[in-house]
Amino acid sequence: MDSIQKLKENLNEQQLKAVTETEGFVRVIAGAGSGKTKALTQRYAYIVEALGINSSNILCVTFTNKAAQEMRKRVKRLVGENSDLSYITTYHGFCVRVLREDINKIKYPKNFIIMDVEDQKTVLRQVYNELGLTSKVFTFKQVLRYISKQKTSQEYLQYILESKKKETDNEIEKVFIRYLEKQQRNFALDFDDLLNFALYIFVNNPDVLEKWQKRLHYIQVDETQDSSQKQFMLIEMLSQFHKNLFVVGDPDQTIYEWRGAKPEILVDFDKQFIDSKTIIMNQNYRSTPNILSLGNHIIKNNKIRVDKDMFTQNPEGVEVVHFHGENDYEEGLWVANEIKRLVNDENCKYSDFAILYRANHISRSIEQSLIRENIPYSVFGGIRFFERKEIKDVLAYLRLIEFEDDFSFLRVVNTPSRGLGKKFIENVAKIAEKESISLYSALQQNITQKDLSRKGAVEFIELIEKYKKSKADLIISDLVKEIMDESGLSAYYRTDGDTDRLDNIKELQNSIILLETQDEEPINLTEYLQEIALYTDMDIEDDRNDRIKLMTIHTSKGLEFPYVFLCGFTEGVLPSAMSIKERRAKAIEEERRLTYVAITRAEKAFYMTESEGFNFSTGLNKYPSRFLFEISDNYFVRKGELSQEIINEAKEQLKLDASRQLIQKKFDVGDLVNHLIWKQGKVIEVNEEKGEYQIEFIETGKTKPINFEFRGLTKIEKPTELKEEEKIEKSKSDDSNSFAENEIQIKESNKTEIVINKSEKKPEKNKEIKLDKKIQAKIKRFAKKEYPDDKEMRDYVYKNQVEAFLYMTAVTDNELEEFAIKQYKNDYCMQQHIYDKNVVAKKYMASVKDSEIEILAKKDYPLDYEMQQYVYDKQLDAKQKMSKFEDSHIRKKAIAEYPNDYEMQVYSYEKFISERKEKKDTSKELIDFEQKKKEARKRIADLKEEKAELEKIKVENSKSELLSEPKKSDKEIAKEQETEEKILSPTMYKSNSGESESIKERTNNKKQSWWKKLWS
Repeated sequence: MDSIQKLKENLNEQQLKAVTETEGFVRVIAGAGSGKTKALTQRYAYIVEALGINSSNILCVTFTNKAAQEMRKRVKRLVGENSDLSYITTYHGFCVRVLREDINKIKYPKNFIIMDVEDQKTVLRQVYNELGLTSKVFTFKQVLRYISKQKTSQEYLQYILESKKKETDNEIEKVFIRYLEKQQRNFALDFDDLLNFALYIFVNNPDVLEKWQKRLHYIQVDETQDSSQKQFMLIEMLSQFHKNLFVVGDPDQTIYEWRGAKPEILVDFDKQFIDSKTIIMNQNYRSTPNILSLGNHIIKNNKIRVDKDMFTQNPEGVEVVHFHGENDYEEGLWVANEIKRLVNDENCKYSDFAILYRANHISRSIEQSLIRENIPYSVFGGIRFFERKEIKDVLAYLRLIEFEDDFSFLRVVNTPSRGLGKKFIENVAKIAEKESISLYSALQQNITQKDLSRKGAVEFIELIEKYKKSKADLIISDLVKEIMDESGLSAYYRTDGDTDRLDNIKELQNSIILLETQDEEPINLTEYLQEIALYTDMDIEDDRNDRIKLMTIHTSKGLEFPYVFLCGFTEGVLPSAMSIKERRAKAIEEERRLTYVAITRAEKAFYMTESEGFNFSTGLNKYPSRFLFEISDNYFVRKGELSQEIINEAKEQLKLDASRQLIQKKFDVGDLVNHLIWKQGKVIEVNEEKGEYQIEFIETGKTKPINFEFRGLTKIEKPTELKEEEKIEKSKSDDSNSFAENEIQIKESNKTEIVINKSEKKPEKNKEIKLDKKIQAKIKRFAKKEYPDDKEMRDYVYKNQVEAFLYMTAVTDNELEEFAIKQYKNDYCMQQHIYDKNVVAKKYMASVKDSEIEILAKKDYPLDYEMQQYVYDKQLDAKQKMSKFEDSHIRKKAIAEYPNDYEMQVYSYEKFISERKEKKDTSKELIDFEQKKKEARKRIADLKEEKAELEKIKVENSKSELLSEPKKSDKEIAKEQETEEKILSPTMYKSNSGESESIKERTNNKKQSWWKKLWS
């Protein structure tokens, strides 16, 4: 009993309840830092020790291998070494156990192969070669994402396991089918297959499922919020026999929704399992109240969650800090200096710090600043920016152009491949050693030799020589771009399908551009490479444990640090612009959860940093994350100057984005719609996350993705089905004639009515309506023209047109009827559509209050009430906006320019404000420029005097030389003049020995060159 009592020690009330509640369906909502892992491991041990259950009958599923290893270690300390803990595993780990035991049920060998991502890429390379594809068509990332998406359903298993053949003309689907064929041939399973195969075996072999159900008496699931629908289906199936399922997690920390995680599983657990019990663990043992308050304040804006407020009994701690920098450089430098200050003042270690970011490229400016300040760091879950292969490749090209060093030569001579293998390099090395020269010089000087004069080698030498000559005329960022294109590196990375490498090179160019704009004098290639060498040649062996940790927020999940910096807290980065584009409102909730996870990693202090500049993710100027504006000012202190202009600009943009995301779906799967351009189509898929319909258009036969916010779609109302007693027997003539006659008979006998779901009341006619034969023929021609080869659709169109014609004959507003007919002479459906829209708009315009704007609206569109309403609304908004502008001469000028158009007044006002700001900036630049021109003129005058003196000396010397020396040839005279021009020209050059001029001379020459450019 002592051991059982020991398991209950040091547990708070909620933790104890979670440990001892062993039977039935139990849900634990465990907030960040609430001791979730402790409760989970103690409960496992309690089931073994207090209930006497064998550990081989308990399945404990967690999300990562690392978490599973940590849990096994803790449980082993509690229950002893002899217990079987192999069922403390991940979903994939458990599926492997099932497949090792039962995969023979689907005629696969038990020694099947498990593929990782690199194996998948290897297979894709083979497929690309066979199909003649490159990553210009699809990148590996796109194809792998497509494969994973296809494997969210189990339809593909029919192709693999049930030998159902599939033909397609779709290129990406061809890749998928070839990929499956290669998998099947090698009995290879990727990570998605592990779960799908296990589920397939359970569904198709009830005896196997029952065996596993009976074996597993208790099931525990950690990090349930990150489980996918399929993963939880597996758990639900396994728990149906003993019905003991314990799930623990925090919906506020769901950060893998983009790969299938469903926070709703945990949120709605109590609805799925009516008799379940819920325990809330909301006492935090990690963070200070200031940090927790910030986290609570942000996450409450999410809707998909279980409401809870985290609390702690820890001391208040320091205030949360937000820093705004003018650029990346200032942001990185501030972070580095703040860390140095804390290390000195608070007596803490570098290992107490973590720097988190949403995307890997953010680490570049941070790493540069840490290196500059000599602060040790390591990148978790990634590679240091300047140690990444693609960065080293580019820098090696630059070094070879500047220094001709052997290290760079060996790295890039065959990157990308030029067919210069090991034997070729050995031949070059022998010559270099024999002549005591560099490898590059050896190849260049002997390129005509038979065994060296290969096409790839000649092209390589030409490339390097070209840029050795032109490097002085190019800024470094342009030099990098040209080398990337001409060397083939860009094409090499694209073909390989690894677009991340290209993104990293863009970030390198961005850092070079920043250096070029910051330095008053142009930075030369030697200086740049020497500075970069500091970033790549750090001694990373000393004090390895005492290092700052850099990582993405995803990598930080489950970890904790005394001091946390969240860097790159910029709109478009966090939240990610790409995620929002793909998954709209759901993405915003997940990005907010990511922010919450970052905040709750901190124990003592939390910092948020961002900066101004250009955002490559959005293509706009950078401004702070929308989540920063969700936080009240009393929750943090601000350092760095964040101007009101940036705040206003950010809020305006966020308001626009929010309005787009509020647009909900209007159509459902199966709805027939009309498109302005592509005419009729059918909705075959609705993606609410992405805010998009997949519509199959009948005329083109193609499927197009159409955004929810697109206004050019209208629903084609299906005709109301007639009651049984109203149906009239069709005659035996041809289909279209019988249908028309049937319609006429129905109308003539007044046994039906036209149903209109509009705001105008249905017009009725009691007298008999007879459809003229000419009208019948006209409608038939129209239907045949629309669908010449589709009889079913032709009948459908005919039927709709007949109904619309009869509707239009019964309308009461002659003005609107005439307008509708004028717009669409031969299309009665569109006449009805225009008529209905204008009826509503006419009523709206009759109720408006601003007579001035009403007159404006009617002026341009006297008969089109729909456009009148549109113009009225726009002008009214603009009028209200103008009334809020400052009453200045600019406002008066805008009104005078467009006295009767409020929209144009707003446009004009904003344009004048912008021009005034630009004018001020330009005036300042002109003043500075004029000052520099004066200085330049003075300097040029001085240079002219010096040159005149030199000319005088030259003439005197020439006279004396003529007396003492024989007459020189024209060639010798030209050579001397060239030398003299070099001496007189204000450019920097190197002496024959390779040594640079003195610092003073070089500075003067640079200045002269600058003045010369300025003057020109």
